[in-house]
Amino acid sequence: MNRIDTGHVLSSSTISGDKVVNRAGEDLGEIKDLMIDVDTGRVAYAVLESGGFLGLGSKLFAVPLPAMEVDTEHHRFVFDQDKETLKNAPGFDKDHWPDFADRTWGASVHSHYGIRPYWE
Repeated sequence: MNRIDTGHVLSSSTISGDKVVNRAGEDLGEIKDLMIDVDTGRVAYAVLESGGFLGLGSKLFAVPLPAMEVDTEHHRFVFDQDKETLKNAPGFDKDHWPDFADRTWGASVHSHYGIRPYWE
C-alpha cells in the first residue's frame, strides 16, 4: 500500500465510486465525492457513503484524505477504522451537507480520526 500523497495523481472521476475497506477487509462504503479547498488547491476531504441499500438510508462522512491509503492493486481505499467507529463518526445525509469551510467543524472531524488538520 502507498500513502495517497506519495506521487499518485488520480482524477476525481476515477476515484468517485471507489470502494473503501478497513484493514480487516470489511466494506465501509464508497467514495461519493471529493471536497477541494480552493484557497489551497488541496483535496480537503473524501466524502464516504456508507450503509443503506441503493443509496437509501445511507449516511455520508467527511474523511480527511490523509486518513486513507490508496490500494492501487485492488482499485480501492483502505481506511483504518472499524465499522463501529465509522458508525459513531460525525456524519450527514445527502440533503444536509455541512459547511466544509467551517474550521471548527473541520477540526472536530480531523480530531475524530486522529488526523492533524491540514490548515495547521
